[in-house]
Amino acid sequence: EKAVASFEKEKELNELKSRFVSMASHEFRTPLAGVLSSVTLIDKYLEMGNLERCNKHIKSIKNSVHNLTSILNDFLSLDKLEEGHIQANPSQFFLQDELKNIIDEAKGSISEEFLVKYEHHGGNPKLNQDKQILKNIMINLISNAAKYSGDSRDIQIISKTDEVSFLIKIQDFGIGIPDKDQEKLFSRFHRAENVTNIQGTGLGLSIVKKYLEFIGGEITFESKLGFGTSFMLKIPMELQL
Repeated sequence: EKAVASFEKEKELNELKSRFVSMASHEFRTPLAGVLSSVTLIDKYLEMGNLERCNKHIKSIKNSVHNLTSILNDFLSLDKLEEGHIQANPSQFFLQDELKNIIDEAKGSISEEFLVKYEHHGGNPKLNQDKQILKNIMINLISNAAKYSGDSRDIQIISKTDEVSFLIKIQDFGIGIPDKDQEKLFSRFHRAENVTNIQGTGLGLSIVKKYLEFIGGEITFESKLGFGTSFMLKIPMELQL
């Protein structure tokens, strides 16, 4: 039975990898073509002395590199999670201080146009949790909030505590998720019908959910088409290994 289960697991992982390779090759082509085009145009505008146009294309290259990095990070995270190469590694840290650090780092991976507001309610308890996994989860959700913000440039993050858990809400005011896509939201490779023109792997939320399982957390969400989405995390203060 173990051999059959192991074979099935291996088969599922191979299917996942081949689907990812096929999707990634498509997703990589567009930003790489954009980088090549921008580099060619920068050469041209440098000769003309048009630094404003050069800066515009440098910004475009940075965005493309961020997109490519995001795709690679999704694949590496999925691979580690599926192969069981990730183990929870608790350490002690203060909730509010660490969330501020994570949010500051996440801001570096999204456009400067976004206004990320953070507020905390309650004390600043010392946690015994996996700091890196918490960071991976938060950066993924903040980058998602930016990606699907549409014309809105506001992201709101609220944290609070109860006796044994801390709660984090990450809210955007963007395009929202169609009702029919909501039940499949945490499925691998699933992307809502209204985001086909926005780059993404369809892996981010399934990875977030798996990370949360490692640290005993839960995720729920509320979304209304055209009005935005809120993701709510509930995570124990003390990691039980």
